[in-house]
Amino acid sequence: MDYLQSLAVLISVYMISLISPDPNFIVVTRTSMAASRKAGLFAGLGLAFASLSWAVLAMAGVGLLIAHFQWLHLALQLAGAGYLIWLGVKMIAGAKQPLAMTGPIELTWRAAMRRAYVVSITSPKSLAFFGGIFAVVIPAYAPLWFLLVVGGLCFVLSALWYCSVALCFSHRRIASGFLRFKAPIERGMGSMLIVLGGLKAF
Repeated sequence: MDYLQSLAVLISVYMISLISPDPNFIVVTRTSMAASRKAGLFAGLGLAFASLSWAVLAMAGVGLLIAHFQWLHLALQLAGAGYLIWLGVKMIAGAKQPLAMTGPIELTWRAAMRRAYVVSITSPKSLAFFGGIFAVVIPAYAPLWFLLVVGGLCFVLSALWYCSVALCFSHRRIASGFLRFKAPIERGMGSMLIVLGGLKAF
């Protein structure tokens, strides 16, 4: 398999993983609706930087290292699962609290980006993808241009997708529609995070 074929396979699998609903999607949609469009966009950038970080780690061989040392894989997986469960419990606890759409909640762009980055970098899904599939598909002794293209595409595709999601869910009509069903939606999102964390932990 030549480098272009490897790149095509890698990006195809990455796109499927990217658009599937997960904790990243939840954090960027909620930030966009609860805070502001700006905060949502920076959350999207935080997720993109997390994707770039994972890609760099995988290309540096950390993915294969994680795959070969079961205790390290387990430790990272448990840490990520615990964070998802905590995030889910917090979301369910605040499901009944109203969101004031007339004025955004206080959330700086740095805080939005940092929170999104932490969610993605500790996500069991990211660990499974970048530490497994991603690291294996990358050809051994790949040239520098290939690694730079892979890292750049991971960042750009992630930024385009999540920033588009942020723009969509920061729209007033969509946000207003969300408000009507806020409690059940956030309970469902929180429950999904807890289930995902529980499945990865046990």
